[in-house]
Amino acid sequence: MSAMNEIFAYLVQTALSLYLLVMLLRFLFHFARADFYNPISQFVVRATNPLVRPTRRLFPAFGRFDSASLVLAVVLQALGIVTLLLLHGAGLVGPTLIVAWSVIGVLGLLVNIYFFALLAMIIISWVAPTSRHPALLLLWQITEPVMAPVRRILPPMGGLDFSPILVFILINVLQIALRHMAAGVGLHPALVMGV
Repeated sequence: MSAMNEIFAYLVQTALSLYLLVMLLRFLFHFARADFYNPISQFVVRATNPLVRPTRRLFPAFGRFDSASLVLAVVLQALGIVTLLLLHGAGLVGPTLIVAWSVIGVLGLLVNIYFFALLAMIIISWVAPTSRHPALLLLWQITEPVMAPVRRILPPMGGLDFSPILVFILINVLQIALRHMAAGVGLHPALVMGV
């Protein structure tokens, strides 16, 4: 691969990865019923509306489940995989395999988003527990639907909240399962933006 092709592949993968991340954030904000008036939420909505609005006619939202954003995330992942296959001179594979690879990639990225969101929440709770920054409020809003059921199982003990440890264990189990699923369908890790 020439230097120009490698640079182009890097730029395309970066652009698609960032937009895929924004699309999944929209999905998570909708799922968590995050504050729509938060400036970060407003940016995410404005950045994704050109694709989400027309897609929502075919894939309407069902309560907390924004199917249009999720379908678009899978399509973006598939575009990234196809682009990388073409740029690296590999032959295209069947559409079923690309869809399977894309779904695994999107699930992997969702798991990674929760991992880093929880990690950020833990660090911030030590460093700046009283901060009211809009990003911190969104982090709390998207992690709370995952943390609340775990807190019911494992309540705080002596003022310490051990529920993030259990969530991190569950996230690691999901990451291992996704890696094995990816290997099972012949997915090379370099082709996926989320795993």
